[in-house]
Amino acid sequence: MVSQRDVRQYGDFQTPQELADAVCRRLVRMGLEPAAVLEPTCGRGAFLVAAERAFPGARTILGVDIDARHVAEARDSVRSRRVSVTQGDYFAMDWERILARGADPWLVLGNPPWVTNSELGRLKSANLPAKSNIQGHRGLDALTGKANFDISESMLMQQIGWLEEHTGWSAMLVKTAVARKVLRGVWSRGEPVGRAALFKVDALQHFGAAVDACLFVLPVGVGPSSQECDVFDSLAAEQPSGVIGRYDGVMVSDVGAFLEHRALIGVNADYIWRSGVKHDCSRVMELITDGEGRVTNGFGERLQLEDTCLFPMLKSSDIAKGRLPAGRFMLVPQRAVGDDTSGIKRHAPRTWAYLTAHGDRLDARSSAVYRGKPRFSVFGVGSYTFAPWKVAVSGFYRDVRFVNAGSVGGKPVVVDDTVYFIPCRSEAEADFVLALVRSEPFTKLAHSMIFPDEKRPVTAELLKRISLERVAAALGMGARYRAMTTKTGAPADETTGSTV
Repeated sequence: MVSQRDVRQYGDFQTPQELADAVCRRLVRMGLEPAAVLEPTCGRGAFLVAAERAFPGARTILGVDIDARHVAEARDSVRSRRVSVTQGDYFAMDWERILARGADPWLVLGNPPWVTNSELGRLKSANLPAKSNIQGHRGLDALTGKANFDISESMLMQQIGWLEEHTGWSAMLVKTAVARKVLRGVWSRGEPVGRAALFKVDALQHFGAAVDACLFVLPVGVGPSSQECDVFDSLAAEQPSGVIGRYDGVMVSDVGAFLEHRALIGVNADYIWRSGVKHDCSRVMELITDGEGRVTNGFGERLQLEDTCLFPMLKSSDIAKGRLPAGRFMLVPQRAVGDDTSGIKRHAPRTWAYLTAHGDRLDARSSAVYRGKPRFSVFGVGSYTFAPWKVAVSGFYRDVRFVNAGSVGGKPVVVDDTVYFIPCRSEAEADFVLALVRSEPFTKLAHSMIFPDEKRPVTAELLKRISLERVAAALGMGARYRAMTTKTGAPADETTGSTV
């Protein structure tokens, strides 16, 4: 019996035989004729059995697994002398020597572990690849957790490297997000891959896992190079329901819609998308008013604080649902990143006492962005934070909804770091920008780059790619755009004034 801990640390979701057979039948219909097959995490051998049936021309079929019980069961399942099964640790195997046992083209087949490196770290598991930033993140992205990755992603990238030394196909059951990350990586590096295919798989039915999963097929050194991937709704579907690809350095979810509005891609010289305030301590920094001059924090403490550092707040869900500020406040102790916070002690002593009382929680924030900064610091704060109007959108919701957020009680509304916004000086400017981002050209182009099943479908990087000046021109509003930007002068996020 496999323990729950082993399931977690090895990502041990065994592939049902009927699914393995369906995958191999699909590969045959695609015209794959491997001379050799490798399943590097073979488990109990479902794919070995399926490959044995589906690929009679494969003279070598190899399986490897770390679990001796699985290896024994896999050996009992196969019938042909073409199939051999070896016990071994994936991360310690000499894969080049193993691949030398067969002829090209290879089919690397299977169902790698569905677990992240962070999860393995929490379990103190030794079942980890060598530490590396495989996605190539830089600076803040690497510091704030974007370098966390699924182990299967690391494995697929390694397997593609094997196939670059040989030729063949990678055909793996993985999370859909992992397949896209791998495509993003190989396409951005210009690696010699062919037209990929992604077949949606019901992971809840087959594995009891509520995740978006797929069969991901990637040719390497086989056929013409391509930076497109056909998306099929099931293993049985004969025609793709869509195409994803990479154009102009951008990963796109709908190639057709992207190409239709491609001319709108450009630099935003006048308007810059910003992220909201990052504080990583909502129970301390976010408060609810009782309407009687007091506020309550996430611990249920009722407080009477100066309004110096308190600003009306909209959360991501408020933005997505079009709700107005309703008694929620954020404590913002700085006007810009790195500002000295000690002045709060003089100008707002009750606020300083409150922050000090919860100093242990604020000091315990793990993100590297707070290291070496003044005590009680926040991140993602600047003059743009205090602009009187904002055109905002939530990063978390599939249904992209842009809204205007104005000042309340003479103070600007602030948002958290799950929200992106353009700062504006006036309601008229905000209305104009809102009309641009709600327009059909902007909306269609934005949706062509959004993958709805991502944890954060909308990002500032995505929004920044669309030139609002070009959108205005496409709508016949170029003259108004020029008048608006000339009238307002420098972008709102470069002002030095603040209402703090």
